[in-house]
Amino acid sequence: MQIRSYFHSNFLLRIFILILGLASCDSPEQEEKVDSYPPGTFGYDYQFLSQHDSTLLLMRDSAAILVSPAFQGKVFTSSTRGMSGKSHGWINYDAVASGKIAPHINAYGGEDRLWLGPEGGKFAIYFEPGAERTFENWQTPKGIDSEPWNLVSNTETEAFITKTMQVTNNLGTTLDLRLDREVRLLSGSELMRYLDITPNEKISWVGFESVNSLINIGEEPWDEEGGTLSMWTLGMFNPSDEVTVVIPYREGSAEDLGPVATTDYFGEIHESRIKAENGILYFRGDGKKRGKLGLSKERAIPLFGSYDARSAVLTLVQYSEPEGEELRYLNQIWEEKEEAFGGDVINSYNDGPLEDGEQMGPFYELETSSPAAFLEPNESMVHVHRTFHFEGDAEMLDQIAKKCLGISLGEVATALDY
Repeated sequence: MQIRSYFHSNFLLRIFILILGLASCDSPEQEEKVDSYPPGTFGYDYQFLSQHDSTLLLMRDSAAILVSPAFQGKVFTSSTRGMSGKSHGWINYDAVASGKIAPHINAYGGEDRLWLGPEGGKFAIYFEPGAERTFENWQTPKGIDSEPWNLVSNTETEAFITKTMQVTNNLGTTLDLRLDREVRLLSGSELMRYLDITPNEKISWVGFESVNSLINIGEEPWDEEGGTLSMWTLGMFNPSDEVTVVIPYREGSAEDLGPVATTDYFGEIHESRIKAENGILYFRGDGKKRGKLGLSKERAIPLFGSYDARSAVLTLVQYSEPEGEELRYLNQIWEEKEEAFGGDVINSYNDGPLEDGEQMGPFYELETSSPAAFLEPNESMVHVHRTFHFEGDAEMLDQIAKKCLGISLGEVATALDY
């Protein structure tokens, strides 16, 4: 497998937390008592979050998600089978319950959260101007980390949330912006439109999307001289020894398309944990060994996912792919170099213990990024990120995997058996 070798600081991620809550929707389901639901269920997580935040419960039949304006508009988790169903998003219970604001980052979890890029490169917004790229100097901007967002409106299946903020990049340029975020539960007709899958009683499913808009509300354009931003959507999911991340990629020579993936964000990924063959990249999502990979725009295909053979859950992620060969993606690597572009479109991260034995999770992530936003004042860019979970009949799940990922679930489950 060809890889792209980048150096990335092995920064420490410590303890993380919360800010308390905002409005809630008036669904009758919210009156249901959930204290009897066991850990791992959607009802358990709804009850837990309700103790710390007025989380929005969005439901369509048995499909449900929990959305929190107070926690930066993130989708904390979802279910295909209502309150008693499996909870698909990873939640940092200790961080949420602590009631403290942590330094550097407050990562409370969630299977769809919106960040801004770039983290690295000369336009980096996670370091003060001129600061060395070390963990001690790294700080997630408060607007996407610890400050509440504003709930504009919500229904039983949608929520519109917004945040105005200001960031300063490594060059000293101040960027004024607004993030608008519409979170929607998807219908059966939209499942057919986006994935060409017909709802079937043998399968329970949930699908939702975040339509994210980045607006330049300043007086100066965002350009190559002063810097620009991108949208970065991250989903955190519960791992198991039988989770395999599955990323189809465009085949072709390294000379024409570049390497298949960047695989050394946090040190090189061991060959037993990753494999690329026949246009499919496989990566372990067991939460036991820290590693991250990324695919460039030349290799990325806007539909990928994961399969947990233990729980028989198939997860798919789809994102909007803007037209135009000149689109550039921002560098996220913590390097002390001037290169601002050449970044990845798709990323997957697997959590694991740090050198001192501490660990944030365990969890694994499926991530997507928008191109660099070269915006004039009052201009905007949109990035759409969709998440689907499927549970139920094994044969039906296999058909969905073959249609969407181009491979059977049996092949996925055994791909990394060496």
